[in-house]
Amino acid sequence: MFAIAKRELFSLFQTPLAWLLLAVTQAVLAYVFLRLLQAFAQAQGQLQGLPGAPGVTRMVAMPLLETCAFVMMVLVPLLTMRAFAEEERARTLVLLLSAPVSAAAIVMGKFLGVAAFLGIIVGLTLLMPASLAVGTNLDFGQLSAGLLGLLLITGLFAALGLFVSSMTVQPAMAGAGAFGMTLMLWMLDWGVERASLFEYLSVLHHFRTFLRGLISTADLGYFLVGIALFLYLTTSRIAARRSPV
Repeated sequence: MFAIAKRELFSLFQTPLAWLLLAVTQAVLAYVFLRLLQAFAQAQGQLQGLPGAPGVTRMVAMPLLETCAFVMMVLVPLLTMRAFAEEERARTLVLLLSAPVSAAAIVMGKFLGVAAFLGIIVGLTLLMPASLAVGTNLDFGQLSAGLLGLLLITGLFAALGLFVSSMTVQPAMAGAGAFGMTLMLWMLDWGVERASLFEYLSVLHHFRTFLRGLISTADLGYFLVGIALFLYLTTSRIAARRSPV
């Protein structure tokens, strides 16, 4: 499993697309960070003296993490679309399935490899608000909760992307399908009544709870069950392709 994860991570770094996505993502997030910081500095005159005024964590760090989650919604399908679809089209998936490893190990290896790459992006993004600890009062509790939420939503997008990639031999179709599904999960609670089914199924609804600095078992369960569900479906799909012994 870990050998597959290492292979997947190295294969990502060997493609120009991964480096391009990494560079563009960091450039976009750095621009957003500077704009948020500028807006916070301009608002200091109005916020001073107000009881319960929002601080730098709420006005800069949390919006940055939410923007990063939105970027991940676009980025992850581009990274996962080739995970199984490209291997199926190149006929290398047959060789992988003939190896003495289980379908679950193959899927988990692919997932961990993609997750490691995405973790690097999240880590680089985290350095931006963390730099504000010098000279400002960061709420590390809220920042940690927001970081956990970002990792969970990224993991859910990755698991969903792998599942869609296992359903087709066309990487472009896998990317478009995964993006459509993640966008639907993101927008489910737009304009709906509170406490509805659509609100509960929305990733944005659960993610924003973490951004408020709150960690609940319901929100943790939503992401963990979602990740496990898509990994299970992907494993079942890959196991069905394995030729009987």
